[in-house]
Amino acid sequence: MFSRTSRSNGAQSPEVVGFYDDDTGSIQYLVTDPDTRKAALIDVVMTFDPQNAAISSERVDAILRFAESEGSEIEWILDTHPHADHLMASSYLKERLGKPNAIGEKVKDIAAMWRDYYHLPDAFDPAQDFDHLFADGDTFKIGNLPVRVMLSAGHTLGSITYVVGDDAAFVHDTFMQPSVGTSRCDFPGGSAEELYDSLKSILALPEMTRLFIGHDYEDTPAWESTVAEQRRHNIHIGGGVHKDAYVQKREARDKTLALPDRMLHVLQLNLRAGRLPDDEADGAQYLKIPLNKF
Repeated sequence: MFSRTSRSNGAQSPEVVGFYDDDTGSIQYLVTDPDTRKAALIDVVMTFDPQNAAISSERVDAILRFAESEGSEIEWILDTHPHADHLMASSYLKERLGKPNAIGEKVKDIAAMWRDYYHLPDAFDPAQDFDHLFADGDTFKIGNLPVRVMLSAGHTLGSITYVVGDDAAFVHDTFMQPSVGTSRCDFPGGSAEELYDSLKSILALPEMTRLFIGHDYEDTPAWESTVAEQRRHNIHIGGGVHKDAYVQKREARDKTLALPDRMLHVLQLNLRAGRLPDDEADGAQYLKIPLNKF
């Protein structure tokens, strides 16, 4: 895991540190109001080894130590969607820090769909495991920085973007870096048409807005661009690509992609904010994996 800092540009501009998770190509964010040092964590990853079904908080704890060393006081634990490729640290962080956790309200619809896939009709109550379920247009603050929630469906039906201050947006699995394009949308509930609309909504933000993405898989990972750069240079949608052409290209690409190796393991946990199953009679915890459904 390594980190990179994007400095504040002044009043109403957050300081952002991105932490790269090598195992999953995920970027985790520490977002700090430079005036108050109040902060939020976005899309933080628990280490999960699918081969041995082993979980560790070692890297999460390293991020917390970094935040403490920088004088950042965490007041929000945020996720953009129920991730399919990594185990979210939301529940662990909530227990460790005693701070509220949040995700988009449409996680309730995602949970209803996955109850059928897992044949767990009574599982997944997001209102129990998340303190806040944000709707499109909701607002809150990180310190003195205003935050606006944008519904950014497509990758999942309930993905959300956090627009922080006047120059930062955490756009998760929508955009990739301009030279790579955009994110897949072939999981249950995903939609290339909806993803195109979400991308266009993000591109309507002011052109110097810093965009922080959810993943990069290049040899030298990068995760920050601007609206202006994405408008001009994104290989999938830049330069005014028509919706029909985008959908055709995105769907053709998605047909070539395998499921993430952690997906069926972690989604049943992420729909509980990463909370592990209750102990069974032998004191151990167990996952349920559907066979031959995908």
